[in-house]
Amino acid sequence: MAFSLCSTKTLLFLFLISAIPIAFIISMELAKPPTHVYHYHSSGFFRECAKWDDLNRRFLVSFMEGGIGEIAVPEDHGSSLEEAVLKEVTVVKDPDLTGNSSLGIVVDRPRNRLLVAISDILGNNYNALAAYDLSTWDRLFLTKLGGSDNEKSFADDVAVDAEGNAYVTDAKSNKIWKVGADGKFVSFIRNPHFISKEWYKNLVGLNGIVYHPDGFLIVIHTFSGMLYKIDIAKEDHEVKLIKVAGGSLAFGDGLELLSPTKLVVAGNPSGRLVESSDRWETASVVAKFKGPAHRLATAATVKDGRVYLNHLLGMGYPKKKHALVEAVFSI
Repeated sequence: MAFSLCSTKTLLFLFLISAIPIAFIISMELAKPPTHVYHYHSSGFFRECAKWDDLNRRFLVSFMEGGIGEIAVPEDHGSSLEEAVLKEVTVVKDPDLTGNSSLGIVVDRPRNRLLVAISDILGNNYNALAAYDLSTWDRLFLTKLGGSDNEKSFADDVAVDAEGNAYVTDAKSNKIWKVGADGKFVSFIRNPHFISKEWYKNLVGLNGIVYHPDGFLIVIHTFSGMLYKIDIAKEDHEVKLIKVAGGSLAFGDGLELLSPTKLVVAGNPSGRLVESSDRWETASVVAKFKGPAHRLATAATVKDGRVYLNHLLGMGYPKKKHALVEAVFSI
């Protein structure tokens, strides 16, 4: 008998196939999490990055639809057996940036501001760095980030050094923008090491970035898993490939320093702990954490010495419930 797309058996087969991932997601959501989780209700499905603001006892999150939210954590939160779901409150929503996404963020504590990488993720035609006052949420500056010869770019993540200079990764064209503390564009950082030999590994390139207190940057290339050390104290911004042993860092996304010798890489799998004993000339993947894979870990932050992973996807309707999951690493 001929196979028909409209037959009852075919429709039943397609229904069963589609039900498998749905059943998997439901089972994952109903399972008791093995580590601590901050759940919060949100107005949007996608939250790209989260950072803990210790001074104000809140998580700050970036909206893929554009904007910034805060999730306040009361002092007594967690004292009961059944933790209440927290609430996201929108603190930034700029009408002149409608249509662009707020992506990587970093708290610049000495200057009491939040730096935000902004990008047109669909067209790659607009990129910018914005700074907001952490007390009033006034926008301090908006710096448009361009390229050479109208190249397509994708401002993805941001780090800030001791002097307040910001460094924004370009995941599309594999460069880094440097912006001064006053919001003025300073220069590009480009290097042949940033370009993978395989073209497909450059589909998502330079991504997570952190500033090390010894005066250099650590940056990850997502699809290749390459980790770079950039000496910003040198005039030519010397770039070195960090030799990583113990496992791959492919599909790494957001980065967070736990200490001068320990780095958390969020991504797929959910989290990897990387250590270095020689100022990041070499490093080793020493432990991993597997969280809710269906929610997609995209960023890491540290609260009270504990690592929490931000997950991109929220579940539910009309309220979307998001999860900040504690990462407990095991060998």
